[in-house]
Amino acid sequence: MLSLKVSGMTCGGCINAVTKAIQAQDPGVIVQVDLGTQIVSLETTLSQAQASQLITDAGFPVAN
Repeated sequence: MLSLKVSGMTCGGCINAVTKAIQAQDPGVIVQVDLGTQIVSLETTLSQAQASQLITDAGFPVAN
């Protein structure tokens, strides 16, 4: 499981945007988002770099 610190998420719409960005490349992904801590947890076949890039491209910066 990957855990990524993602900035700028404030609502369900943000969660949907992040989820859809990942699902576009890994339809079987399991996404869990904690808005309070800004942590996105992923069960995915993607690498951390791939997932980070997809989330960043969706408009949400990922901290390293």
